[in-house]
Amino acid sequence: MKSYLTLNNEILNHYHQTGKIDLEKDREATRQYFIEHVNQKMRKFSSLEEKIRFFIEEGYYEKEFLQKYSFEFINKIFDIAYSYRFRFQTFMSASKFFESYAMKSRDGKEILETYEDRMSIIALYLANGDELLAEKAIRAMMEAFQPATPTTLNSGKKARGELVSCFKLSMDDSMNSIAENLGYCLELSRLGGGVGVNLTDLRPLGDPIKGIANRASGVMPVAKLLENAFSYSNQLGQRNGSGVAYLNIFHADIEEFISSKKPNADEKIRLQTLSTGVIIPDIFFELMKKDEDIVLFSPYDIYREYGKRMSEISITEMYGELLNNPNIRKLKQINARKLYTEIKKSQFESGYPFEIFDDNVNKQHPLKKLGRVKMSNLCTEILQVQQTSIINDQDTPNEYGLDVSCNLGSLDIHHATKFHDFEELVDTAMRLLTQVSLMTNIKNVPSVKKANQMMHSVGLGVMNLHGHLVTQNILYGSKESIEFIDYFMEALNFFSLKASMLLAKEKGETFYGFEISEYANGHYFEKYVNKLEKEPSELVKKALGNVPIITKEMWRKLKEDVMKYGLFNAYRLAIAPTGSISYVRSCTASIAPITERVEIRDYADSRTIYPMPFLNNDNQHLYVEAYDMNVYKIIDLYVAAQKHVDQGISMTLYVTDKWTTEQLAKAYIYAWMRGIKTVYYVRQRLQSLEECVACTI
Repeated sequence: MKSYLTLNNEILNHYHQTGKIDLEKDREATRQYFIEHVNQKMRKFSSLEEKIRFFIEEGYYEKEFLQKYSFEFINKIFDIAYSYRFRFQTFMSASKFFESYAMKSRDGKEILETYEDRMSIIALYLANGDELLAEKAIRAMMEAFQPATPTTLNSGKKARGELVSCFKLSMDDSMNSIAENLGYCLELSRLGGGVGVNLTDLRPLGDPIKGIANRASGVMPVAKLLENAFSYSNQLGQRNGSGVAYLNIFHADIEEFISSKKPNADEKIRLQTLSTGVIIPDIFFELMKKDEDIVLFSPYDIYREYGKRMSEISITEMYGELLNNPNIRKLKQINARKLYTEIKKSQFESGYPFEIFDDNVNKQHPLKKLGRVKMSNLCTEILQVQQTSIINDQDTPNEYGLDVSCNLGSLDIHHATKFHDFEELVDTAMRLLTQVSLMTNIKNVPSVKKANQMMHSVGLGVMNLHGHLVTQNILYGSKESIEFIDYFMEALNFFSLKASMLLAKEKGETFYGFEISEYANGHYFEKYVNKLEKEPSELVKKALGNVPIITKEMWRKLKEDVMKYGLFNAYRLAIAPTGSISYVRSCTASIAPITERVEIRDYADSRTIYPMPFLNNDNQHLYVEAYDMNVYKIIDLYVAAQKHVDQGISMTLYVTDKWTTEQLAKAYIYAWMRGIKTVYYVRQRLQSLEECVACTI
């Protein structure tokens, strides 16, 4: 009898030989996997009561959350989960769940949970005693909503990591802040999160320290320290910690920073595992258009002259003043086009740096008066205000600002369109994500703890766009696909706002700074209240299913309610790249196009084949691979979605080895001109890049 891996791999062999998909091989592999592996290792219980008692007595589950319900109700939740008769759609889905998510015995010899068990425990844990929410939660999760990997993995467990996915830290220009933030990175990496650190405010190489010239070491040694910290704090040896450092393109150390990811970089600056990102204001592109030089500055000068950090000002607005101020040194001039070409070369060679379009982010930011969005996270979809902490000497209390933690979750677009009540689905998802925020206490990182308690930020996203489009006979990147995501994301935005408003009304509490936000004065809603209403095409209307069309009148009423009751969540929407969870749910990742119709994933010493969801021999033509698509149409689709997302979308650009740096630069400039906020990786066909494990929800 053939093993399940052999059967699964035969899909690829058959596909390469004939161009046909033999899904029966995958179904056979899944059945064999259960026979050989799951059924052999699954611990048997005579009843649910015995199972729950075992988990509590053996210290696998926290007992406190279960004690908030009667056993009859717990049994009801499990019964609902099992009533769906859930079946894994692919071998990849089943193996990913049982290898990565299901509870196992401490010696690893037994599997203790089924998929239904894990979903039931998540529902009960996050509902925190609210029976109505628990019942809505189990139905939402069994059908169309998936919490992020940390939440799915850790909910209800006694020995667990955190429930949140990613963090952002602001580093100040002092040894105290550098040391403190390195400690934070060790702590957050230990907890399993991906960490973004902003280095923009550090003085560059050769700057004075205490008035003595040529003493500062610049940002690169700090970046190296961060890399070592993430490698050291490696989540019990299971995998390295994940981090990204960001730097403004007008910082005097920018050239070394860009070069640090090139394979031939000097070892003094070479970053092997730390990701890098560049923050680019509008003025850079304007100077590049004119083929002019840019001037590089020191944040030390800016702070000394204006009392503001480099990350706290708009370089676009202040560039002329910085040039004309004799107290601001002009440390270096470099041709803008030449510098951007170097960035493109690095992206071809390594996929890095990521790019944040600073003014696109901050112009669209509803919390402008509270502060600036200075950077993003490891996967470039989290865009939230930060306030830098003042880290004093040991005998003086620190003044903690606001840093960022964000918990994520995604709706499966295909099943969301079929859910009986789309508003209820979004409301339930928002309440579950909010519960994660309320249950999260990062006590060892006070700035993150403070912001989480004050802002209640969440990141609800989506996945399975390409898969759903295929089921509707719609080509990704077509006019209809862009129209669909526009209507879908508008509805998601509307109902997430409504859910947050209802939470504020129920709790009598709004997020910190709501009263000075563009939600409070109604400005945020103007684009919707004054929009041109039109009916979707019949094809798009069918694809939307149960997702309602949001009218101007609906927006007008919501505007009134938000201005009256407020919002509980400072941030609501963010579309992560998704990864593991997409496989478990048999979804295409995020809103991205697929990269392979039949995907190959190598894990350790084995290979797993993953045919795309809903793929068959009749619809292969609709699964155009990303590398064969018009990149501008991909960007246009992301633009349509981004209009309705208060944070960001993790967007990868797909290129081939025939692309030039000029072609790549044009694609990025087009994305910037269309209002895209961030660009994640550049991926070349056949090039393997380490995926972001922190945010691949």
